[in-house]
Amino acid sequence: MIVEVGQRFPLTIKKLGINGEGIGYFKRKATFIEGALPGEEVVAEVTKSNTNFIEAKLIKVRKPSEYRVKADCDIYDKCGGCQIRHMSYKAQLEEKRSIVLQSLEKYMPNSSDKIEVRQTIGMENPNEYRNKSQLQVGSIGGEIALGLYQAGSHVLQDLTECNVQNPVLNSINKTIKTLIRKYKIPVYNEKRETGILRTVVTRVSTSHNKAQVTLIVTKNQVPSLDSFIKELVRRHREVVSVFININPEKTSLIFGNKTEKVYGKDVIPQELGDIKFDLSPRSFFQLNPEQTIKLYQEVESACKLTGKENVVDAYCGVGTIGLWLSKNAKEVRGMDTIREAIEDAKKNAELNGKENVTFEVGTAEHWVPRWISKGWNPDVVVIDPPRTGCDSKLLDTLLTSKAKRIVYVSCNPSTLAKDLAILTKKYKVSYIQPVDMFPMTGHVEAVVLLERI
Repeated sequence: MIVEVGQRFPLTIKKLGINGEGIGYFKRKATFIEGALPGEEVVAEVTKSNTNFIEAKLIKVRKPSEYRVKADCDIYDKCGGCQIRHMSYKAQLEEKRSIVLQSLEKYMPNSSDKIEVRQTIGMENPNEYRNKSQLQVGSIGGEIALGLYQAGSHVLQDLTECNVQNPVLNSINKTIKTLIRKYKIPVYNEKRETGILRTVVTRVSTSHNKAQVTLIVTKNQVPSLDSFIKELVRRHREVVSVFININPEKTSLIFGNKTEKVYGKDVIPQELGDIKFDLSPRSFFQLNPEQTIKLYQEVESACKLTGKENVVDAYCGVGTIGLWLSKNAKEVRGMDTIREAIEDAKKNAELNGKENVTFEVGTAEHWVPRWISKGWNPDVVVIDPPRTGCDSKLLDTLLTSKAKRIVYVSCNPSTLAKDLAILTKKYKVSYIQPVDMFPMTGHVEAVVLLERI
C-alpha cells in the first residue's frame, strides 16, 4: 500500500532508534518519529515515504510513556542537540542498553542471547558535561545570535544558554555575543557571502578552569579585535588563549587552513587521571572528560594488562587510550591516518614522559602485519573506530593477528554488531559495557571484550 506524505495515522512506539527517535511500524514499514518514546501511542504525520521506511512528525501523544518528563529546556526540540531530554535519565540508560541489544539481535541473531550486555554506566549529574562549544554566528530579528542550525535546515537557533554545556562556556559565549554587538564586528551572511565572523569555538579545561577561544573569520582584518579581546579577558580571567582561524571559503567545514594566536598561551592544559594533555585549537579531545575517565577505566579493565603485554592502539587519534594504558603495558604502538592527530599524540607522549609508546601515521592493516613480520606480536589490540566501524582489511588483520584479546570501543551499536559478527569467527565476546558519554542524546558508546577462542 502506498503511504503518502501528509497522511496521518495512529501508531504504537516499539523502541528507540540510535538517533533518539521513536520507532513504530505502519503497514509493516519501520516508521521513525522524533520526540516519540517507547510504549507511547501517538498520532503521526508522514514527512517522507520510502520503499523500506517512513519518516513522520509527532502530531499528538495519545498515551504518554511513564518515562516522559517535562524537558528543562525550551528549545531542545529546535536545536536538535538533545534528542531525548523529554525522557527520564534512568530510562535513557535503560534504552541505550536496549539499543545495543537490538543491534546484536539484528546482526548476530544466532548468538545475541548468549552475550552479556551490562547496565549502562551513566552520570550522577547528566548536565553541564560538554567542555567545548562550536557556535555559528548570525542574526535573528536584527539581534546577534550564537547557536546551532536547527536539524535539517540553515535556520539558526540561539544557544548561548545550554544545559549540557559547561557553565563557563555559557558565560563566555554570552559575553562574546555582547561584545560582537558592542564593537560592531560584522557577522557572516552565508547567502550574501558578506561579513567577517562566522563561528565561535570555545573550549574549557575542566581540570584547570582555563578557557580557549577561537574566532573563525573570513579574513584577517577584524575591526576592534584588540578592544574585543581586552574586554573579554578582563571579564573572564579564565580566558588565557585567543586565536583566529581564517576560512574564506563557501563551505560547511568550520575550520580553514590558517590559525593565528592573537592573545595569550599556545595551548591550555587538560588532565585525564594522571595523563596530561596540551590542547591547541585544532586538537581533538573527548567532549565529556568525566565519562571519558570511566570509559578508559573500562578499557583498562578489559585489557587485563600485567606489564608484559604488547598493545596496539588502532584509530589512536591523539593517543589518549594508548597513553592511559601505557603504565601497565610493556609497549604500546598506535596509528591513525590523520597526520595532525599523530603529531599531537607524539607531543602528548613526550609531555607525559612515556618512553614505551610510539605512534605512526597509517592504518592498522598496514602496520600490524609489518610489525609481526619483524617479530613484534601484539597481545592486546584496542580499536576505537569512527561511526562507520572498522575497515574490512583491519578486521581481516585482526583475525590473523593471534592477539589474545581485542577491546573494541564503539560509538555506533549498529556497526559494532556488524563487526562483531565477523570477529566472532576467531574470538568470543566476553561482555559488552555501554557507557553514556552524551546524556540527553541518542548516542551510546560501548566497550567490548573479545577473547581468542
